[in-house]
Amino acid sequence: MTDPNRMVINLALFGMTQSGKSSAGNILLGSTDFHSSFAPCSVTEDCSLGRSCYNSFMRRAGQEVLLQVRVLDTPGYPHSRLRKKHVEQEIREALAHHFGQEGLHLALLVQRADVPFCGQEATYPVQIIQELLGHAWKNYTAILFTHAEKIEEAGFNEDKYLLEASDTLLTLLNSIQHKYVFQYKTGKLLKEQRMKILEKIIEFIKENCFQVITFK
Repeated sequence: MTDPNRMVINLALFGMTQSGKSSAGNILLGSTDFHSSFAPCSVTEDCSLGRSCYNSFMRRAGQEVLLQVRVLDTPGYPHSRLRKKHVEQEIREALAHHFGQEGLHLALLVQRADVPFCGQEATYPVQIIQELLGHAWKNYTAILFTHAEKIEEAGFNEDKYLLEASDTLLTLLNSIQHKYVFQYKTGKLLKEQRMKILEKIIEFIKENCFQVITFK
């Protein structure tokens, strides 16, 4: 029986190498579950699952709701050591293992705000999402822009940044019904930022009527 005072959301992170996937996962979870560091090569080679629970995140029928967040970190692509086929197989098996019957609520495409989204390499993670999630991928994908503090440092705000984005990025945003959120690494209270990002993600999930993609 479903507990009305408990909400579980399952998320998976996709993106290019050094896009900030593992760091983003740690911010979402409020933990250091995922190894994250600067390196001249790909850091993540295997998928791993992190979990966190947040009390009093929201209220439902006058009762506090416990929010459980489950985040799957995945290898980036292009990868410095792994071929695309290997990366896809690793993620496919992890999705089936962790979210097989419960299902995935949202795939987060992690994109650095300070790196233009253009060229074939930028679209590789999108192709992987399409292949793994199938024809309904647009309904279950959102963009998480990392390093968003660079936008402010350059004198932009979020709206102006998106107005001047590449045609490739704008086309993708249109495809996924403009589901996106910005993540700031510095200059923001991490706890406050985490809650705002999670609230935005839950909005996306609600818009999708809490439907999930299952993997068998």
